[in-house]
Amino acid sequence: MRDVDDFLGKLLTRRRFLAGAGTAAVLSAIGCGSSSKTTTTPPTGGQTQLTDADYLNFALNLEYLEASYYLIAATGSGLSATDMGSGAGTVTGGSMVPFSSQIQMEYANEIAQNELNHVRFLRQALGSAAVPMPPIDLVNSFNAAAMAAGIGPSFNPFQSFETFLVGAFVFEDVGVTAYSGAAPLLQNKTYLGAAAGIQAVEAYHAGEVRTLVLQAGSTYVGYANQISALRGQLGGGNETTLSATTIVAANPNTAIAYARTPQQVLNIVYATSSASASSGGFFPSGLNGNIKSTGSM
Repeated sequence: MRDVDDFLGKLLTRRRFLAGAGTAAVLSAIGCGSSSKTTTTPPTGGQTQLTDADYLNFALNLEYLEASYYLIAATGSGLSATDMGSGAGTVTGGSMVPFSSQIQMEYANEIAQNELNHVRFLRQALGSAAVPMPPIDLVNSFNAAAMAAGIGPSFNPFQSFETFLVGAFVFEDVGVTAYSGAAPLLQNKTYLGAAAGIQAVEAYHAGEVRTLVLQAGSTYVGYANQISALRGQLGGGNETTLSATTIVAANPNTAIAYARTPQQVLNIVYATSSASASSGGFFPSGLNGNIKSTGSM
């Protein structure tokens, strides 16, 4: 069997993230910055009618989290003030991972750049309607997750490349299920196409991370599966146990990626099973935007 590092390393020398004219063309098709496409209308009954912009802002909050995690792990620094938006919160915790090889650094840097570009893409698409980054906790959140999953009282994903992979495992599968769940809710087909493109990249990340966790050894596979079980409890199931024969996270009968509702995703990132939570876990002050409560829909 071909060595995983060698295989992925060759791929890294050929891949480049598409930017510039390609991104500008998609944003032009979406109609970035158009406030007429991002306003919300309160219907009869007093609740806010959610729009495509609300779902994109929901995704933007999650991308802020992922980008912060990967950028800090890869470089020691998070998002710039420009990329976080006016009035943004701060990130608690995190440090550059002490990578032991060049290829490990390349894995982390590539995903970090992808997640940064996702943040920038969504912020440009939303224009003035883009919400700023909320406060993010990368210390207490991981410690609480480790305790709840039965791993131990604390867990530092920035301690080593292997622990970094477990931290990445926490996010990537959730991102894929979040985009799958949001897709049927989007009305604008161009938004849907853009979201599908982001989801595809998140799925590539998830496959890479799951493969590398498996290569890291039984201890880290065990941690990942304990996290997976916790996500299943909080987020309505939709998990595939990681093993040498089940690397792909998908419905075993249809081979279709799992989907989660925004509320199920919130239960995971808030680390709670409450039906009315509006903060917690990775987001100690909650998400920004109209989708922030597990009981909002």
